[in-house]
Amino acid sequence: MSKKDLALHQAIDQITSAFGKGAIMWLGRSQGHRDVPVVSTGSLDLDMALGTGGLPKGRVVEVYGPEASGKTTLALHVIAEAQKNGGYCAFVDAEHALDPALAESIGVDTNNLLLSQPDCAEQALSLVDTLIRSGSVDVVVVDSVAALVPKTELDGEMGDAHIALQARLMSQALRKLSHSLSLSQTILLFINQIRAKVATFGFGGPTEVTSGGNALKFYASVRLNIRRIGLVKKGEETIGSQIAVKIVKNKHAPPFKTAQFELEFGKGICRSSELFELGLKHKLIRKSGGSYYSFNGGRRQFAE
Repeated sequence: MSKKDLALHQAIDQITSAFGKGAIMWLGRSQGHRDVPVVSTGSLDLDMALGTGGLPKGRVVEVYGPEASGKTTLALHVIAEAQKNGGYCAFVDAEHALDPALAESIGVDTNNLLLSQPDCAEQALSLVDTLIRSGSVDVVVVDSVAALVPKTELDGEMGDAHIALQARLMSQALRKLSHSLSLSQTILLFINQIRAKVATFGFGGPTEVTSGGNALKFYASVRLNIRRIGLVKKGEETIGSQIAVKIVKNKHAPPFKTAQFELEFGKGICRSSELFELGLKHKLIRKSGGSYYSFNGGRRQFAE
């Protein structure tokens, strides 16, 4: 063994004795999780676009978009998928707006869903940390970042200035939560809103910004921008929305892919229409004139 190798091994032994086994290791020789386990989003197209088959465990995920774009519905689908595999989930309802009937119609087992409606941001983030540290919860959803109001702001008067208070709190919390997540297999999913950015200083910068500062953007392994791009109609009646999800950030596969699906009001993702569109996309189903489509040698008429 060379002098250089001996010095390195002594340094590794010193680090291990000081900080414990696993504090430092050879990346290629470690027996850690090389393939990150995932939880399905409930959308086959979105799972495929993510490149890993779902949302990665032990990571921070941000789902953001305008109002009524399906953010909470998508989060409930993730919870339902985790429960199908025997997992425990928690929903931190900072907006105090969760509809149990909608959750059940999507497939969530509400009898086995932990619910918290915290009084302030500090309480919400503290209980989230406790749940993650337990190592027993598969998915924790926080709805939403914009509704996480610091206690100082709640105790103050209307009109009081609290400059960047929420952003500082989120930055501090995420530093702590990221460590807890690294030791668990919990998905921490933040739902976030967007705000119009008034001044871009004439440089053509972004016209929209998410709540809670920039810390969440950095700590999130996956960021999903979800938007309504159209309506689904049955005759004259509007029965749902056409949704597009753009993967703005993805640390586990190439980003900037887009998935589309239909959300039925009160029911969630329409799996039949999604499978049909995927069949067309991958040329398993072919249009053969008018409203007729061919599949597996047969020809059938479908409603447009």
